[in-house]
This record gives sequence, C-alpha cells and structure tokens, in this order.
Amino acid sequence: MSVPYDTTAYEPPESPESPEEHLARLLGRALNSFELPDETICRLDCALAHDSSLHSAHHSAGLHRETYRHTWLLADGSALTLWELVHNTVPGSEPQHEVYVDEEELRAATARLPMPPDAPDFELPVMVILSPAPQPRHSYVPDDSADHARRLLRRAENPDGPGPETVELLGTAFAHQITQAFGRPCRAGRARLCFSLYEHAFLLRDGAEISLWEVEHTATPDGRHMCEVYSTEDAARDAMERRAAHLS
Repeated sequence: MSVPYDTTAYEPPESPESPEEHLARLLGRALNSFELPDETICRLDCALAHDSSLHSAHHSAGLHRETYRHTWLLADGSALTLWELVHNTVPGSEPQHEVYVDEEELRAATARLPMPPDAPDFELPVMVILSPAPQPRHSYVPDDSADHARRLLRRAENPDGPGPETVELLGTAFAHQITQAFGRPCRAGRARLCFSLYEHAFLLRDGAEISLWEVEHTATPDGRHMCEVYSTEDAARDAMERRAAHLS
C-alpha cells in the first residue's frame, strides 16, 4: 500500500542540489526558520555534502504529519542535522513546515499538533527507523590535499600501488590527516632494518573517505630509504613482511 501523501518535494531534483541550495530551500519553506541559532547557520556555510531522509509519518482522519532528517557533512569532518516537521492544521489544508535543531524540540512540537486519537479504520502510520549518520573516522584539516596525494603517489616505488580509479577519486580530496599506524608488527629481520607505516586519510568533496597506506623502510640492498604506497593496510603490512623476510 502506498503512503497517501506527496513526497515529490523531497525527492532529489534532476540536477543534484548543492548543500547551500538544499539549505536555502529548507529555510525558505519553514515558518520558524528565523528561530534557528546564528551559530547553526554559520556552521552550515561550510557544508560539503548533504542527505535527506523520511524519519516518520502519521496520517489520521485527513490530518497528517511527517518528519524528515536533513544531515550535512561539514568541512571539519563533523555532521550537523536539522529536523523538519511537515503537517496540516485542518483536513485538506496546505502543509506547513517547521524546522528544529534537535530531536527534543521536534518531539515537543509534534506533541502540540491536534492529531486525533488512533483510528485504525482511517490511519496509516509509517515509521522508518534510520541508523545514525556516519561520523568520519578522522579529524581532517582542510588543505591542498589533492596535491598531497599526487606527491605521495609520485614518490612511491612499488608497481602494485593504487589503481587509476583511486587516483581519480583522490583528485577530489578536500582535506586529509596523516597518522602513524601501529598494531601487528612485521618481522624485523636484520637489526638494521627500519620500517614505518603511515595512514594518509583523505576526505573527498562528496563526503566519502579514502586512505592510502605508506610504507617507509630501509629493506633495500644498499640500505637506502624506500617509499611504497598501498590501497589497504593489509597489503601494506604484507609488503613489510615480504621485504623483511627477503633480507633476513
């Protein structure tokens, strides 16, 4: 059975909206948008990507209410959510839109609506349970990250590095973070061998995350430093094992 209300206003347009356009459309239709804190609006100015989802819907005797969750991924790697309440005040009237910063405010506003008691003959409740918006794994720093990725790949000497699809994606990198990786050690072999493993994590323009794994070592015939780059941590650690075993 289909849900008896029009969701075309929430379907993505043929040309994808930018985060700024989506926010402007949301605020333009909300009756209480002037109540949003200035801090919230300022944070949304640096949004990189956005997503909107139906959270719940309730229909009874000609009255309806729906709630939508609008989430933006910000340049600092955090996420910000606004909650939209859509409802009519009398059967057949035009829908009204309200927007709230947190779910507590949304619940309080929903409780004030004049929805009648449950009436199974006329009611079609719909509830969509959504998982929390994914949080980025890293604390990114906006920088010339696409160039950093290019320089890292240029100095890599291994032929089995990231493929062209990964290289193309890294061209859209907006921010990155470098961390030294720990965990399963490699076999050091001869005492003079030196291995270091680094994760170069990149935040892309569409909000996706991708990592390159850099191995720096001296497992070379003349003991010089060598750089290798891999698409996964397992591949990088396997390479460290092979290098150590070869010279041990």
